Formats: sequence, structure tokens, C-alpha cells
Amino acid sequence: MSGPLYGCIEAGGTKFVAGIVAAPDDIRETARFDTVSPVETIGDTVNWLLAAQARHGALSSIGIASFGPLELDRTADNWGHITDTTKPGWSNCDFGALVEREFGLPVGFDTDVNGAALAEARWGAGRGQNISIYVTVGTGIGGGAIVDGKPLHGLTHPEMGHIRPQRHPAEAGFPGICPFHGDCLEGLASGPAIKARWGVSLSELPSDHEAHEIIAWYLAQMVVTLQSVMEPGRIILGGGVMDTAGLIERVRQTAFELGKGYFKGYAEDIIVRPALGDRAGLLGGLALAQDVLR
Repeated sequence: MSGPLYGCIEAGGTKFVAGIVAAPDDIRETARFDTVSPVETIGDTVNWLLAAQARHGALSSIGIASFGPLELDRTADNWGHITDTTKPGWSNCDFGALVEREFGLPVGFDTDVNGAALAEARWGAGRGQNISIYVTVGTGIGGGAIVDGKPLHGLTHPEMGHIRPQRHPAEAGFPGICPFHGDCLEGLASGPAIKARWGVSLSELPSDHEAHEIIAWYLAQMVVTLQSVMEPGRIILGGGVMDTAGLIERVRQTAFELGKGYFKGYAEDIIVRPALGDRAGLLGGLALAQDVLR
């Protein structure tokens, strides 16, 4: 098959996945690297891409979908940096600009959730919608919104995991674990927040444990907040916590109850799982690599 090749990087807090990709259904080769120090992890990723390019052919551009926060303003001196992150050793890390210098190619750079949101909007569960939102619920909570085919940016990028939900009556004493806000959504409903008060992951708790209702309550509040602000056609919920059996059904039901019939559509049509599965992040890199050439 002929056509352009793209270098794609999904940069997560636990692992990096790099790939040589021609199209969503044509992933030529991938590699995984543990997220340790920036020098080691970014260095290994760059070296692998250079070697893979020699095997597969010249790349047209590179797309990076990275954990953040990120500097996305291309006029800023620190464009392409990971800024004040909770990941030890990664704050103020040069990433996007470093890759651009190494390859001498255009680099599309955005958050991992914006990348996944863009891929789902283009090839997955968000197709055909004017507005779709992708939220990952895992080690952290983050979300990206796609409006008329483009990721939403403001002064920086959305930080949906840091909205402030109403506290569940059953756990008013839990302070939350977010180092910035304590009991924001991420501080209450992320994987580490669940383990902080119940000792295990949500999927390891019995189905009748109160944790399932509590986490669904917080995530449903996020859903109705997003509906109030943006009225998206799809809210796509991914990440490891969402793999818990029955959780998405609980979120749908609780969101319906909280919304009290005010919002359009049916919960099962709006609140959905990712269609791209574990390819969403890497294909987010593909979408960013394609778009930087336009």
C-alpha cells in the first residue's frame, strides 16, 4: 500500500506507545515503553521511531497525544512542554519541540484525551456528531471535547477531571486525593481515589458495595454538567475504571435521574463506550499528525 506514513506517540503516565501508522486500519508497527524519566522514555521513543522510519520509509509528520498539562500555544517559548504535572520529574519537560528538532518534521501536539477524543470523533463512537466528548477515568480523569471536528482549546486545554461535584452524603469525611483541589472529580472518582478509601480497585469490590453507587454518582454529575454546558451528542467514557462491570449502566441511570428529563436524547445513546478500544490513544496521534499538515 502506498501513501503517507505517520509517526504516532501516545504518551501516558504509565506507558508510552509509539507507532508507524498509515491509516486507522493500517498500523505497521508499534512499541511500548514504561514511563520512567523524560530522558529515558522520550529518548527510547525517539530512537525507536528513527529506527522504524528506516525500516518502513520516510514519515510525513508526527503526532503526539500526551498526558499533561501541556503548553499548546505555538507562539509560546515553551510550546510543546509538559508543564506543572503531578508526575514526578516531568514538570517543565520539553517534549513536542524536542521531537520536532530531532526529526525536522511537523509535529502535532495535544493532550492524550484530546487526541483520543479526536480519533473517536473521526473514526469511532463520536462520528457524525457536531459535539462529542471523550473522558478517560483511570489513574487520573481527563476529558477532551471535539466541536465541529476540532479539539476545544481555550487559554489552555480543558481539565474536566477538576470540576467540583457535589459530595455524596455517604462520604462527607473523605478529603479527596487531588494535590491541587482535594475533592475535585479526579480526587474522588479516579482509580487511586477509589483505592485510597476502599483499598482495592472498583472492579474488585462486590457488586453490592456502596462504592459502585458513589462512583457512579460522581461520574453522572460530570455527565449532566457537560450536558448543561455543551449538550454533546456523545459522551464517550473510557479508561480502566470504566471497565468495571455495570458501571456505565449505573452512570446512565444516575445521570437520567439527576437530569430529570431536561436534556435531549436517551442516556444509552449519549453515554457510550469507546469504539476504538485501546487504539484510541495511538490513533489520536494519527489524527494530530494528519491535521498538522493541513
